Amino acid sequence: MNYKLIYILLLLTSCVPKDLSENYKKKIIFTESFSNQGFALIFDENLKQKKIISKKIDNRSLIIFQRNLKKNTIVKITNLDNNKSIIAKVGPKASYPLFYNSVISKRISLVLDLDLDEPYIKIKQIDNTSSFIAKKAKTFDEERKVANKAPVDDISIKSLDNNGDKTLDDSLKINKDFKYIIKIGDFYFINSAKNLKKRIINELKLKDVKISKLTSKNFRVYLGPYTNLESLKNGFNDISKLEFENIEILKL
Repeated sequence: MNYKLIYILLLLTSCVPKDLSENYKKKIIFTESFSNQGFALIFDENLKQKKIISKKIDNRSLIIFQRNLKKNTIVKITNLDNNKSIIAKVGPKASYPLFYNSVISKRISLVLDLDLDEPYIKIKQIDNTSSFIAKKAKTFDEERKVANKAPVDDISIKSLDNNGDKTLDDSLKINKDFKYIIKIGDFYFINSAKNLKKRIINELKLKDVKISKLTSKNFRVYLGPYTNLESLKNGFNDISKLEFENIEILKL
């Protein structure tokens, strides 16, 4: 019997699981990046004084508050109306109204040229690869230096939480372009979507729950559409009671 050949075969076989295991470990490091579309709350000192926001953001800051992401996470913030974007970093945990997907500074709102009446943005976590993170971190530092040197214009921020601001509410009511849905989740199977719809109706007594067939294997459960800010906020606050992980507001 050729014992030398058997030994070589055993040696090769024993090496395979180790290599496969190492490759597997490398693959599971990369997870799906967090992404959310919705309204930003632009920081103003009055919001802090009224305890609508629990912590302060400097006017020049490129730090944001975002409840779903860990501190120091690098994110890309995009104005979905004009596609302008900026790199920012998540700051410490802070309390702010659930309706908003983040709290941003006046500096960020100026760079993105946000509509202050309708600050609709997308937040996307930067993929967790060392080279990409390093590049984006460098970009963040460069943008922060520019922000620190440049003066901040004395702009007036209209708070979407100000119930007395009738001008804001009226402008949104007559704005024909204001049309949003609340995306609750996308599913591969229609039965899963139907089960969620049934749960929402039974537990929250909501009547405007809908299912949209995006593709043959993609079904979306959503609320709406909403044509004014007040009804959008009410719908969002209603569905938030079920504490879904990542509810999004999508513009139609």
